[in-house]
Amino acid sequence: MKRTEPLEFHQPTSLAEATRIMLDRGPGGHFLAGGTDLVIAMKEKGLVPKYVVDLKKIPSLSGIREEAGGGIAVGALTTLREVETSPLIAGRYPFLARSAAEVGSIQIRNRATIGGNMANATPSADVAPALLALDARARLSGAGGERVMELRDFFRGPGQTVAQTGEVLTELSIPPQDPRLVGEYIKFSPRDMMDLAYIGVAVTLTLAEAGRRCESVAIALGAVSPTPMRAPQAEGLLRGQVLTEELAHRAGRQASEECSPISDVRSSAEYRRAMVRVNTARALLNAAAGSGPAPWTRRRDRRYG
Repeated sequence: MKRTEPLEFHQPTSLAEATRIMLDRGPGGHFLAGGTDLVIAMKEKGLVPKYVVDLKKIPSLSGIREEAGGGIAVGALTTLREVETSPLIAGRYPFLARSAAEVGSIQIRNRATIGGNMANATPSADVAPALLALDARARLSGAGGERVMELRDFFRGPGQTVAQTGEVLTELSIPPQDPRLVGEYIKFSPRDMMDLAYIGVAVTLTLAEAGRRCESVAIALGAVSPTPMRAPQAEGLLRGQVLTEELAHRAGRQASEECSPISDVRSSAEYRRAMVRVNTARALLNAAAGSGPAPWTRRRDRRYG
């Protein structure tokens, strides 16, 4: 592990001050949230920042609250452990809480923040698919004021977002959802703990009370494209249709055709496509059946029929 180089360290107490430091100091700066990605990049990947801007002294960047109308707002500095254990999130969207629980170890989750996880823009981020399936939005603050966008539009590529110089991701918000909505997140990786996802699948469904007809559906994938993504054509196969095992598998095949995985040291592209096919179908059937608190390894291996 490499010893870090000397650098300037700033601790602003307002968003305006954080932006001003970035604009005044110029290239070479990095925001610091939990530090679980930045510190590793400095010690093991050769990143040498000119300066670091620590955001932790800025008030109102953390916490989970319910908004008027039933939406949920999550501050960017909220830790993944707080997302995992939040009664509000666990009660409303347990699959989102479970996706946070799949990140690293409990020590990592007590430091890593949801905003840092999104701003790092790792294609395999566990929480991103669940947020995309919930139509989450990202709020940014910078020299030009605030702007809000769909989270799917926030990512540009591996390690790249649309954030401009000095802009801070301040909040992630989930709009109000139908109270009948159910969901599931399945992470596929060889090890049960502390491994990056080979693929991640999150789904949400709103089913008619009689007949399991899909009134709304979302399918989001991680680790199989340059950014976390939705699978709109697979969603279209399901919308308005009665969910059956055969239809779930058709949607899984369609989702596997929509993604664009790569081959790397962890998995081949062909294997990732196969796992998208299998686990998309499984996630849809799990969501409809009610997966309960079982660990993802048990949900991943559930059989139907």
